Amino acid sequence: MSLSRKRRKELTRLRKSADELWSHQQEVMERANVLARQAGHQAGVLAREEFAPRVREGYDHYVRPSVNATQEAADGVRRRVVNDVLPGIGTAIGTVMSVGDVARDARVRAALGRIRLQKPVVVEPKGPGAGTYFALGLAVVAAVGVAYAVWQTFRADDELWVADDEVEADTRQED
Repeated sequence: MSLSRKRRKELTRLRKSADELWSHQQEVMERANVLARQAGHQAGVLAREEFAPRVREGYDHYVRPSVNATQEAADGVRRRVVNDVLPGIGTAIGTVMSVGDVARDARVRAALGRIRLQKPVVVEPKGPGAGTYFALGLAVVAAVGVAYAVWQTFRADDELWVADDEVEADTRQED
């Protein structure tokens, strides 16, 4: 393919221009890389000097007290279980086992056999006492109080309300 001399000169100029553009782009990219490295370094410094102390301070101020309180609560629960609950459970188990031993004892069985079963004593229920009447009176007083409050809330009292027309008329007369 043969090109005219004019076209070859244009292509040569265009190639030089493209090479020049490419070299400028390489320089720009190198400068951008240098700036990106410097920005990364500055971000690290900023994070160490500003961000990390604030995060540490926030953690110490907000999170650590809650963690400490939770640990203290867990220690308190553990102490309660070890000092109060487990001995109580052990005592209850020991008592149940001793009751079982006593129930199996032949002497206890013989003694229970000798006791005659008596008719159980039934306590007759009494009528309402003073506490019942006091509670009923208190309930009546409370119901009357609630009814009075409702009546005061819903009653139509014309003296309590001032119509907007009267307020406007009063302000016009004063002027």
